[in-house]
Amino acid sequence: MQSYDLIIVGGGPAGLGAALAARKKGIQNLLIIEREAYLGGILNQCIHNGFGLHTFKEELTGPEYAERFVSAIHKENIPYLLGTMVLDITSDKVVYALSPTEGLLTLKAKAIILAMGCREKPRGALTIPGSRCSGILTAGTAQKLVNMRGFMPGKEVVVLGSGDIGLIMARRMTLEGAKVKAVAELLPYSSGLKRNIVQCLDDYGIPLLLNHTVTKVHGKDRLTGVTIAKVDESKKPIPNTSTFIPCDLLLLSVGLLPENELSRKASIELSPITGGAIVNEILETSTPGIFACGNVLHVHDLVDYVTTESEIAGAHAADYILSHTHSSTTDKIPILVTEGVRYSVPHFLTSAPTTPITFRFRVDKVYKDAYKCLYINDMRVMKKKKRIFTPGEMEYLILTPDLLAKHPHITSITLKIERS
Repeated sequence: MQSYDLIIVGGGPAGLGAALAARKKGIQNLLIIEREAYLGGILNQCIHNGFGLHTFKEELTGPEYAERFVSAIHKENIPYLLGTMVLDITSDKVVYALSPTEGLLTLKAKAIILAMGCREKPRGALTIPGSRCSGILTAGTAQKLVNMRGFMPGKEVVVLGSGDIGLIMARRMTLEGAKVKAVAELLPYSSGLKRNIVQCLDDYGIPLLLNHTVTKVHGKDRLTGVTIAKVDESKKPIPNTSTFIPCDLLLLSVGLLPENELSRKASIELSPITGGAIVNEILETSTPGIFACGNVLHVHDLVDYVTTESEIAGAHAADYILSHTHSSTTDKIPILVTEGVRYSVPHFLTSAPTTPITFRFRVDKVYKDAYKCLYINDMRVMKKKKRIFTPGEMEYLILTPDLLAKHPHITSITLKIERS
């Protein structure tokens, strides 16, 4: 059994940021484990720009953003294993992994950071009638085929779901010569960022059909078309609204799921809303010494936010290793969400923070000219107006130690959206 101070599962933007933050804190004996053949994670196939505006104050492509961190990993001589699959993690922080060069590995850590990212919902998660013909792919799979393999999976395209990957791939397929006939969205609003709707659909004349879904796929061996229909308030197809659209490629952009199979094996408590771990203010899970950050914790809209979060996890994991004193989970201050807020990260506080705490959350629907508010006990202590809130854009509020100090007897913190 090999021993490490810190093991980081995942070599994407979250894992790389966490590793560098831990090294900066003085952790020397650490290891990154990545199942792909290269570091950088999903960024390697995201060749469009728009990354790094917050972190580097400049606009980068995904590979450029990743390379900044990969170069820093090499400069710091942080070791990593590529092409290595983590099979199991125990609650006492033993990691079992399979490597094509090292074989079966048994690794012991003082602390673990989970940074496995997320995956797309496949067709199996949907109830679309029709055969299992070729030509139905998740948007991320198509992105990898086009951007990394140089393969065009279709020429006439329909996109189901308006998540950011689907919007970006609608533009990408158009630039590569395909005809994107429509993006159908079940909800009355897009689940992607507003800037992606404008830059990826509006700028290329691609129609966004809200309150629509695919009700049937056509074709036996290869997709020949889809039937779409309007849906009512209960998301059921409305009779006599069906339209057949000929196409040879259906891209699915219907949601992302945090990769938390390993978290379950480590007996980590998961949120039924986000699918990620329930964490405190230092991003520590319900299993002491195991931390989570990035899309495995909750799905982010910007990689810059992933980086910020991963640096918090890396720094606190280092503190956990170096201090030998661990946070108490007996006295919890719950973070409550209500009136328009779906979830918040962190989920609870375990101490009076000495540094600002950023609450990241999403709303449950579109709100116009409303306020995001924070309450300590029953007193509103923060109120910020915004012209429009959408579920596709992550919101945040920052709670400072000075504000907490004014309320020494805190029983709860509540986040909500208010009209006035």
